[in-house]
Amino acid sequence: MPIEKSEYIWLNGKFVPWDEAKTHVLDHGIHYGTGVFEGIRAYETVNGNSAIFRLEEHVERLFRSAKALRMTIPYDKEKVKEIIAETVRKNKLKECYIRPLAWYGYKELGLRAQGLPVNFMVAVWKWESYLGKEGVRAKISTWMRNNPNSFPNEAKVTGGYVNAVLASEEARSAGYDEAIMLDHMGFAAEGPGENLFIVEDQRLSTPPLSASILQGITRDTVMILARDLGYEVREANITRNRLYNADEAFFTGTAAEIPTPIYEVDDRKIGNGETGPITKKIQSEYSAVIRGKKQKYKHWLTYLYKK
Repeated sequence: MPIEKSEYIWLNGKFVPWDEAKTHVLDHGIHYGTGVFEGIRAYETVNGNSAIFRLEEHVERLFRSAKALRMTIPYDKEKVKEIIAETVRKNKLKECYIRPLAWYGYKELGLRAQGLPVNFMVAVWKWESYLGKEGVRAKISTWMRNNPNSFPNEAKVTGGYVNAVLASEEARSAGYDEAIMLDHMGFAAEGPGENLFIVEDQRLSTPPLSASILQGITRDTVMILARDLGYEVREANITRNRLYNADEAFFTGTAAEIPTPIYEVDDRKIGNGETGPITKKIQSEYSAVIRGKKQKYKHWLTYLYKK
């Protein structure tokens, strides 16, 4: 989806105008995909204040991802959280998508990354839901998720998303809205940028972390909310046939926002081909939580302005 420019990007210690946020063409991260990032959202809440959703967990994952690359982010976690909040405030946005990114910079090229400088930036902009539809048609991709012994799939490493781009482009060029990728064992893993859930007999299932998936924060949110609503939630391997015969299926992810129903997979209707009742309940609960309507989950909200 197109990016709507904001005024400022935080880059290596200062705010710079959007169009002046530059890096060197010989940065290691450009050539070898050695960067880590997060996708976060801020929402306007019912009290008129804006809040970043699950900022703590996103920053924790950013640092875990950096560890996979033996990268030291040049700021501690508390400072990164401050930078993210201040970037939203600086751009005067009530709601936005937030992209922090750390990457190995310019010094030398080669497959070694030791001793390289680390660049850090935070950009924010208005961005609608990534999938942009009430429900989507998906295709099982011919591109398999990276084997966990060849790539740390639980880390948001920039280079790993080439795998996701290949799957997404394949599905869209074939007339579908999104791909579903299988893991190295042939089980359903996730979408290119989304985690996957199915509903069978009032029970939710989602692939386990061993299925080469990202440890999604929206995934975790949905698991907690569903259990609090009284549903059983299991982490289990999902065969292609189970997916085809599920009562409901949906994607979750920060970019996708509210859980997005999957209406078809490989031209087979999921359930009745509409948004199912359990998906609707979870969508409603999720929407209430991010808008600050649920006191129980207020610890997930980092408010941007003092009231």
